[in-house]
Amino acid sequence: MRIIRSVSEMQQTALALRAAGKRLGCVPTMGFLHAGHLSLVALARERSDVVTLTLFINPTQFGPQEDLAKYPRDFERDAGLCRDAGVDILFAPVAAEMYAAGASSYVTEEKLSTGLCGAARPGHFRGVCTVVAKLFNLCLPHVAVFGAKDAQQLRVIRRMTRDLNFPVAIVAGPTLREADGLAMSSRNTYLNADERRQALVLKRALDEAAHLFDAGERAAAPLKSAMEKIITSAPAAKMDYIAIVDDETLAPVERLERPALIALAVFIGQTRLIDNVVLRSSPVTPKVRP
Repeated sequence: MRIIRSVSEMQQTALALRAAGKRLGCVPTMGFLHAGHLSLVALARERSDVVTLTLFINPTQFGPQEDLAKYPRDFERDAGLCRDAGVDILFAPVAAEMYAAGASSYVTEEKLSTGLCGAARPGHFRGVCTVVAKLFNLCLPHVAVFGAKDAQQLRVIRRMTRDLNFPVAIVAGPTLREADGLAMSSRNTYLNADERRQALVLKRALDEAAHLFDAGERAAAPLKSAMEKIITSAPAAKMDYIAIVDDETLAPVERLERPALIALAVFIGQTRLIDNVVLRSSPVTPKVRP
């Protein structure tokens, strides 16, 4: 595995690989890797000849009161996991390389990024879009893989990629969960034992909404109410939001007639966790007359 720190070296390497006819895959991450990240590497491997995993804790997507300084870091551990997973290039630039002094150019998506986490974290998706656009320009991938757990991020990146004509196929990797159902996240390390137990209310709430939907409930309000009841049963939980939105436009819906995304963000103690589920009605099989 090759470790690259320089942005110019990364771009020149990608150009050379493309000139040699290689298909390039990219898995953007902020490090402190877990099995969910490694599953994205496997998806990239299936679709490319050379897999680059990017490890960069992007300062422009953190707000002034957020956890940039304490975000978990362990480069040697991450590098070992990358080697074991078959990553070909680990691109780990420093912020001064990624953002020149006095940098004043940013990428903004102005529709899908405004609600959900975008409303709670002003400027977050401007930082996400900017760094992903930069990574696309440096790694020059044919395919990039992102996790479905960050549902809004995935849809924003897809829209940016389309709107700015990046020649990159965006692939979604399914959410990986711990044995008890908690979605894997680098931020789970912030939870103490009691908070870790209480964090299971996120998955329980989503499961209850899916159960009600499968039983025929299509109104959003009862689904929200049932989820709120479960989440507030945990003493350490404080809701940021529960949203039921159209899966494509992310516009709020009152009834789930089309595929809908149920997304939630909940503070467990001081740790903000997100999770989601997409609900869609099973297609009706036409009855064939005898």
